[in-house]
This record gives sequence, C-alpha cells and structure tokens, in this order.
Amino acid sequence: MKLWGGRFTKSTDSFTDHFHSSISFDQRLYQEDITGSIAHAAMLGKQGIIAKEDAELIQKTLKEILADMEAGKVTFDEKAEDIHMNIETILIERIGDVGKRLHTGRSRNDQVALDIRMYIKTEIKEIQSLLKNTMMVFNQIASENVETIMPGYTHLQRAQPITFAHHILAYVEMFKRDYERLTDTYKRTNCMPLGSGALASTTYPLDREFVAEQLGFDSITLNSMDGVSDRDFCIELVSTLSILMMHLSRFCEEIILWSSHEFRFIELDDAYSTGSSIMPQKKNPDMAELIRGKTGRVYGNLMGLFTMMKGLPLAYNKDMQEDKEAVFSAVDTIKMCLPVFTAMIETMTVHQQTMYHATKGGFTNATDAADWLVKNGVPFRDAHAIIGQLVLYCINHNTNLDDLTLQEYQAISPVFNETVYDAIRVEKCVAARNVKGGPSQEYIKKLIAVNDDYFKMI
Repeated sequence: MKLWGGRFTKSTDSFTDHFHSSISFDQRLYQEDITGSIAHAAMLGKQGIIAKEDAELIQKTLKEILADMEAGKVTFDEKAEDIHMNIETILIERIGDVGKRLHTGRSRNDQVALDIRMYIKTEIKEIQSLLKNTMMVFNQIASENVETIMPGYTHLQRAQPITFAHHILAYVEMFKRDYERLTDTYKRTNCMPLGSGALASTTYPLDREFVAEQLGFDSITLNSMDGVSDRDFCIELVSTLSILMMHLSRFCEEIILWSSHEFRFIELDDAYSTGSSIMPQKKNPDMAELIRGKTGRVYGNLMGLFTMMKGLPLAYNKDMQEDKEAVFSAVDTIKMCLPVFTAMIETMTVHQQTMYHATKGGFTNATDAADWLVKNGVPFRDAHAIIGQLVLYCINHNTNLDDLTLQEYQAISPVFNETVYDAIRVEKCVAARNVKGGPSQEYIKKLIAVNDDYFKMI
C-alpha cells in the first residue's frame, strides 16, 4: 500500500503509477532531500516532538542511506512515486516504525519546496564559478588586444573604429550583470519553507529557525501558503539563465560571422571546430552554433514555467511537479555551454591585421571628420552634411577619405586644412575617444584593472 493509501480501497492503475511518478527526474534531489530530512529529524528530537533516541536513529540511518545512494547501491521504485517517498520507504524498511516518525510535522509540499531551493542555491554557486572564469578569460584577451583596432558595427554595417579589447569588454559588462542577477536570485531563494506543511503549517511546536540554521538558510518563509505554492524563484533562475544564454548566443553569432571567409577576423581552434562529411575544405563553428541553438531550449524552459504557474489557485497543485525538469534542463544546458564557450574563445586566433584593414574601409572615420569640422567652427548639422557629400564623392570615385587631396576636401568646404588627415587616422580616432566608457587605449587599460579587482572580490 502507498504511504498515503489509507483512505483508498484499491491500488492505482499501473499506468497511473508511471504517469504520476517523478522519481525518473527528481532522484537527482536525493542529497538535498536527505540533508533536509536529517535537519528536520534533529529538530523533532530537540523539540521533544519525537523521542531523542528515535531522532538520532533516523539521522544515523539517513546518513547510511545517503552513503549507499552515492555508492550506487540503491534502486529507486517508480511505485514510490518520488524521491521523498522512496527515501522514506527505504528508511522504514531499515528501522521499522521509528522511520515512520520522520514525516511528523511536514508535508511533501514543503519538503519539495525545500529540496528545490537547496538545489538551486548549490547550482547558482557553481554557475557563478564558471561565469567568473569566463569573465577572467575575456579580460585577459582584452589585455592582449588593447591596440587591436577593428571596425565597430551598427546594423551590421561598419560604423566607427574601436579596438577588439573594447568590443570584448562589452561582454564582460553583460556577464557582470548576469553574475549579479544570479546573486540576487540566490538571495530570494535562500529562504527556508520547511514548516509550511501542506499549506496551513502544523500544530507541532516546530523550531523553523533551527532547521534554517542547520541548512544554511538566511531566513524562513513568512506565509505557509506562499511557502509551498510559488515557484517564482525557479522562474527567476531560469529567466536569469535565459539572459545569460542570450549573451553567449550573441557573441557566438559574432564568432560565426568573424570566422567566415568574408570576415576572417578570427579562426577557431581545431579542437572547437568540425568538418563536413562531403566538403573537405570546411571548418565549421559548430560549437558556437550549438550554443546559439541551445539558447532556445532555455527560453523554452522559461516559457514552460510561466505557463505552468499562470493559472494555479493557492495553494499547492500537482502541476508544480513540472518545475523540476525545466530547472534541471536550464541548469544542465548552461553548465554544458559555459565551459565550451570559454575554451572556444580562449583558444581562438585573432587576426589583428585583418581587423585593422577592415577598419580602413567603410568610412569608419567619417564621424571624426565631421567632429574635426565642428572643432573648427562648423555647426554639427552642417558638418554632417559636408562629410556626407564627401562620402558620396568617394563612393563615386572609388576612393576613401584618407586618400582625398586637400583640394578635393576644400572643393566641398574651404574650412578644411592639412590637420584633418591626422584627425581621421583610425589610430587617432580610437585614442581621441578617451572618455569613460570609450575605446581609447588609456581608458581600456584602466577598465581591465578595474575588472581584475572585481574578480578578486566575487
């Protein structure tokens, strides 16, 4: 008979057992479930809710069960439905009636809420460790490319000269925010729900603060219905991971473009590329493409969680069993993608000269030519129109701003003099943008040092 089967007159259908069971995926919560049960048993004994010797025997046996599970000596039973009932069943098999006392003062509703919070807390720390390594690799690549001039783009059209360091440090800023969002998610997850019961707490004199302290929680939930029936912390985690995956995907898209023959800005290491079954010349950026593709998987998990929760009345509903696979999938995906992504970037070759030559085309110094006019007394709107005419002249004559003669400049505006040539050198265009947040080498070196200090703090 099921542990909950007292009011039933017959067994559930075998297909119902299969459909209802979650042990196939929630078994990964075994460590959290046992750790939570040990703390709960300790509290029951401390409070005199069960005999102290019973509490000690339960704790001892749970530790033995944990060791057996980690050694692969335990087989889970689908008929026991979930990880909670499987562990409790094993406990009762080993110590009899004493094991039946463990579930005093709690429900599977607050038990699973506890387990998933403990799991998410652990995974956030692991993901942050991976992300920190990614940021450090990016910062190191930036330090090696402070002088590497490349075109910056808007609308995927060459726009203004920057450096590769400036470009890659933009992603460090994004990753910093991802790291901080994970920290914020951790804070809201770090609230202990055990003691909420099924929805209305319990009549037993639980010491919830003791359990929270034993399990490393900063606080306890303050409403038992909320404690068991919301999964906003799960949604917040997967939302944060979705944003992180978006950032990975955006850079992967650039890697895919840059590694093409049309760009040739970078070349991926052979270890992070694949070939074609028919075309012998191919070197495909498949790792970047897979990360870009797997971003959709994480987005799907987020949408699944939102949809699952949007119509649920208080308090607990069985729909919420669907939370775990979405969270597990999102966590597994990000933990798979981050190391590959980081290694792929760390080992790629940057073609600095190709980037530099690309900057010389596409009139990336046009804005600087307009700024030169402004600094020589021309209103910006007039300067914009003058340089626009010059660009059109260059297009019609298959040349660029650097190669125009002074006479050609002055034919459109007499304000021009010889100093314009120095102002529109791409090196000068970059160095002159020495404002906080800009691409100048002076500022970028300072930002790299600021990032190094940041990594030491987190």
